Amino acid sequence: MKKRYFMAAGFFLLLIHTTGWASVKAPASEMSTQTKACVACHQQSNPGIYEQWGESKHFGANVGCYECHAAEASDKDVMQHNGFQISIIVSPKDCSLCHAKEVKEQGESHHAAAANIIGSLDNVLAEVVEGNRGMITPGFPHGNSAIAVNGCWQCHGSQVKVLEGGKLDPATWPNTGVGRLNPDGSKGACTACHSRHNFSVAQVRHPDTCGRCHLGPDHPQKEVYEESPHGVAFFTNEEHMNLGNSKWIPGEDYNTGPTCATCHISATRDLPVTHDVGARISWNNRPPVSIRPELADKKMGLPGKDVGWEKRRSDMQNVCSACHQPNFVESFYMQYDGVVELYNNKFGKPGGALYKAAKPLLRPAKFSNKLDWIWFKIWHHEGRRMRMGAAMQAPDYTHWLGAFMVSEHFYIDMVGELERLIDDGMKSGDAKKKAAAGKLKTLLAEVLASDNHKWYDDKLDPKEKAARKKAAAEYKARYLK
Repeated sequence: MKKRYFMAAGFFLLLIHTTGWASVKAPASEMSTQTKACVACHQQSNPGIYEQWGESKHFGANVGCYECHAAEASDKDVMQHNGFQISIIVSPKDCSLCHAKEVKEQGESHHAAAANIIGSLDNVLAEVVEGNRGMITPGFPHGNSAIAVNGCWQCHGSQVKVLEGGKLDPATWPNTGVGRLNPDGSKGACTACHSRHNFSVAQVRHPDTCGRCHLGPDHPQKEVYEESPHGVAFFTNEEHMNLGNSKWIPGEDYNTGPTCATCHISATRDLPVTHDVGARISWNNRPPVSIRPELADKKMGLPGKDVGWEKRRSDMQNVCSACHQPNFVESFYMQYDGVVELYNNKFGKPGGALYKAAKPLLRPAKFSNKLDWIWFKIWHHEGRRMRMGAAMQAPDYTHWLGAFMVSEHFYIDMVGELERLIDDGMKSGDAKKKAAAGKLKTLLAEVLASDNHKWYDDKLDPKEKAARKKAAAEYKARYLK
């Protein structure tokens, strides 16, 4: 271990001088007596943790157990441990003592606000529809849904509840959700990405780390990335990516294919590292209708409300420029914008309006109606996949797992269910329901008669029909001889 210490300490000093980590304090000259006492015990009781820490840059900088886990008597989660006052949780506030810039950026990002899901429609699913209150803990005597605890909260974060003596309620700990609400008032968990206790920079840069949360039917960024040209290039040339380099600039330190970190947070020739994951995103594709990110930030009370999408896009294009010519980049964004605007105008806006108009005809409980499920899948699952696929050049997610499924559920499921609701409402003896059914019928007719949807009733413009027939004949002549 002594040899490892001298090598790591020298590397850490070199790192500070060569990369300009202004927010990182200079390392102490030796390990503190408190940490030495911790190590004497934990080397035996937790050898895995000890070895992870021994391989970290923290070790080389004489940052140990006590430097991160020390607590004040006034801290809500303080506990007495072998003569020391410590806290189990190392929060972003604790990390900010050395990494102030990084924590500030993270605290102003969507990651830090991820625990907002606790009061959202998604959590109604996990808490009520899928779950119950069967998980009883000291902090939740009335119970919790085990699905919410083990599902939603593990990525989005939970509100950590502290029990007597600094112990943490088992419904809320362990938890490394990126938006975790900590007892000291800070938001987030640096260990969501920087896995303790070695905090490997190579791990943070690897797409598998982001895939811990960004995967699945409603936010399949990991799977989308793997299908994309960027993902194929990365996995083909992973050994050439220099993921562990202190300096990691595309076009200089690697050129084989970007990772999630490359595009969203890592440094370029002109831009510094940022811990605000939305700083380079020019569309927010999470809602039923895509909006510009500054509008989403304004709704969430984030400082990004003052940063326009044009600036964010320019910064992302700066990343692209390491490997692509301006025409390539500009044309890609035309393709991407086209898909977002298509979804918004053809499905997102009319679908939301129809769903809203149908609400007087529905049972009041969320997800107790077939229409609730249909519309939720359209925007929350398939519509997101359609837009995210285009954002990262994954054609199968854009089309077959996106637009195709959006279209099927819109025309076959949603329109059919709306027609049933209209029919039942018109037959109802309830005057309010009858009036709502009439309004919904008028709106549905308007939507289906619009240019985007008139094909459904076989009302395509005759010129377009003729053009399509001609194109089909040319295809047969060319390929089906």
